Amino acid sequence: MAYGCQEEKKISLLGDEPVTSSDFVRFFEPLTLPYTLNDTSLLAKPFDSLGISLVNLRTLLPDTIIDKFKQKGSAGRFYAIGKVVVPDGETYLLIRQQTRSTARVLVCAIAADYKFMAALQPLSMPRVGEITQHMTIDRRFLFSVAKQKKNADGSLAEGKEVFVFNQAAGLFTLIMTEALDEKPTELVNPIDTLPTTHRYAGDYTNGKMNLVSVRDGRRSDRVSFFVHFEKKNGSCIGELKGEAYWKSPRIAEYRQDGDPCVLQFQFAAGSVTLREQRCGSRRGPDCLFDGSFVRKKRPGNKKKG
Repeated sequence: MAYGCQEEKKISLLGDEPVTSSDFVRFFEPLTLPYTLNDTSLLAKPFDSLGISLVNLRTLLPDTIIDKFKQKGSAGRFYAIGKVVVPDGETYLLIRQQTRSTARVLVCAIAADYKFMAALQPLSMPRVGEITQHMTIDRRFLFSVAKQKKNADGSLAEGKEVFVFNQAAGLFTLIMTEALDEKPTELVNPIDTLPTTHRYAGDYTNGKMNLVSVRDGRRSDRVSFFVHFEKKNGSCIGELKGEAYWKSPRIAEYRQDGDPCVLQFQFAAGSVTLREQRCGSRRGPDCLFDGSFVRKKRPGNKKKG
């Protein structure tokens, strides 16, 4: 008897007989990051070969999620868009639901043991108020939903929401918001020209007027920083500039003799989270320095001609 390599059996999710969880995930083609999905792409008819029956959708998704995702009055049809695999972590499945007049996109976080953890619905059609949208998944596994609207004077208003999956909490967390009608105002960064050789040096933002700027410190055991935030429509403003000392490879802390304010910087891949203690003299009442900020991409070096 001759032995040879057998061709891997082709998977279909269209049938009434449910497949295994591993086959369900394997059916989705890997997406190359950064990946962008525009709302206009939902107007194109999806391929039937990418269809998913309701029976197979229940292989991984709980009924509560399916019922919430389905368009009212119509079961619609479901299609696989693709998947993003986090090394040694979760897998994100992008699923599209289509009816004759509407479409939605669902991002599902699936654990390594194929258990459903959380869902995010970033895009839908038709548009609301002629607001165009697109979603981008970058190499830091941040999910950015950008919105754009044309004003009556011909100018463009832009907004953005950035989500990250919090594995410990088992949910998608909104870590940055730029309101669509937010008017840009100039914010001067007093430490902008300082060196940025440290791995966590850079600018972190959460809206146009919320900035955490981190630069190299005078010594290797510290970093220079400037924090400015505006909350509650500008009625509460906080600002602090100084040096923070490294408590661990990812945590720096501002603490000075005679100053009751203690501000901690918790760095992660592509973001920083602030935690304060008794910094009331540096901000308005009933608002804190606490919050998460997303790192801005550094401008690329232009090639010399």
